[in-house]
Amino acid sequence: MLNIALPKGRLGDKVYNLLASVGYDCKSIYDDNRKLVFENEELGVRYLLVKPSDVAIYVEHNAADIGIVGKDILLEYEPDVYELLDLKLGKCRMAVAAKSDYVEDQNRTLRVATKFVNIAKEHYAGMNRDIDIIKLNGSVELAPILGLADVIIDLVESGNTIRENNLKVVDEFKQISARLIANKSSYVFKKEEISQMVDSLRIVV
Repeated sequence: MLNIALPKGRLGDKVYNLLASVGYDCKSIYDDNRKLVFENEELGVRYLLVKPSDVAIYVEHNAADIGIVGKDILLEYEPDVYELLDLKLGKCRMAVAAKSDYVEDQNRTLRVATKFVNIAKEHYAGMNRDIDIIKLNGSVELAPILGLADVIIDLVESGNTIRENNLKVVDEFKQISARLIANKSSYVFKKEEISQMVDSLRIVV
């Protein structure tokens, strides 16, 4: 069996439809239940539904052979996996945003609210900019509104949430999309099966 870690939610649905379109379907995944593991023995695939941020952990620790994860997760946590293919799904940008009337003061430490701590550190290290990071796990748009931070670093897709909260994007610095990753050991021992899937996907993406 080729064990595939599939992210729950909208991105997972898109990815599954993509995989199904190239011959890796598993119709029981549409059953109305709370199962997290779905198999198609005939095709030799097993889907594991996991939290998007946990996909890389399952793959890195060999609980899954391959998985689909956002590039943001790979940049933030740098898991020890192979990145095989950009699936061109879930496209968005990593961006810096601030209040619409914000003007940066270069003479003082910049307060940055984000859940992407390592990405933020790397971004501002390249500018030699002193920063104070405030780690938040959600609703980061509130931070500049309430004066907790000067700017935020977050994923931006349509930009609607930013605009609706009277914020503006001041910098976009990473293009993010879904990536197919593989466990390094699995890539050796199941290379034929994995390569076949990658080749099929590469044609359609």
